[in-house]
Amino acid sequence: MGDAWPFESRADLSPADYLAWVGARVFAVFDASTQDSGNVSFGVEAAGRRWFLKSAGHPADPAPHLDHPARVALLANAARLAGSLEHPALPRLRGEPASAWGPLLAYDWAPGELLHAPAARRADPASAHQRFRSLPADEIAIALDTVIDVHVRLCALGWVACDFYDGAMIYDFVGRRLTLVDLDTYRQGPFVNEMGRMFGSTRFMAPEEFRKDAVIDERTTVFTLGRTISNFLGDGTLDAAAFRGADAQLAAMLGACRPAPDERFQSVAELAAAWRR
Repeated sequence: MGDAWPFESRADLSPADYLAWVGARVFAVFDASTQDSGNVSFGVEAAGRRWFLKSAGHPADPAPHLDHPARVALLANAARLAGSLEHPALPRLRGEPASAWGPLLAYDWAPGELLHAPAARRADPASAHQRFRSLPADEIAIALDTVIDVHVRLCALGWVACDFYDGAMIYDFVGRRLTLVDLDTYRQGPFVNEMGRMFGSTRFMAPEEFRKDAVIDERTTVFTLGRTISNFLGDGTLDAAAFRGADAQLAAMLGACRPAPDERFQSVAELAAAWRR
């Protein structure tokens, strides 16, 4: 069997029926109660290990922003990204079995807790979001260095971050390990903003992600990473008094978050060098 998903495809079965057919134990379901993408995903135990299986959701679901073919296309994009880079912080894609809802992406299970919390719970000390922010600054910085390192490598392959926010970050508080997930909407860049207000969390988005016809490129990713630093080592602003990291890290955040793309670091590699100085 090795590390591959060991079961064959069944294009006649829904994901739930498929998992029952292979004898998997479902221990978690991620559906419309946890996110609004239209995807339905599962945490399962099968073949003696844990997996994360992601589907495009029910083809007839009318609620999501994107229709079913568009959601299937994003899964194909996620598979391309996973195939382009192996990194300890990215779960390995182990198979793409077919189901009646389209392909299922079978990833390694990532232990830990999602760092996103709804706005109403974001200040809750018991939330994973606040528990992560309350860690010693050095521990947070190590996790953020992982985020930056993944993006240095992705940008070198031409990928531009889209819709990256704390909902893509899983932190294992026991193993002190960060994993990045749900990078399905990343695109090969540069490209032009055809939407106006793009998908994403305003806490992490660059000004050009709100402007129709603006160029979205690696400098946009730089801004998003700067905002990631500000949300976890600062108070979500660029206030130096609220920042808990080192001076070089503060300078890196400020240099990444300049409103005009031409005034920022021109690559994530430049941001990484400043961050680690």
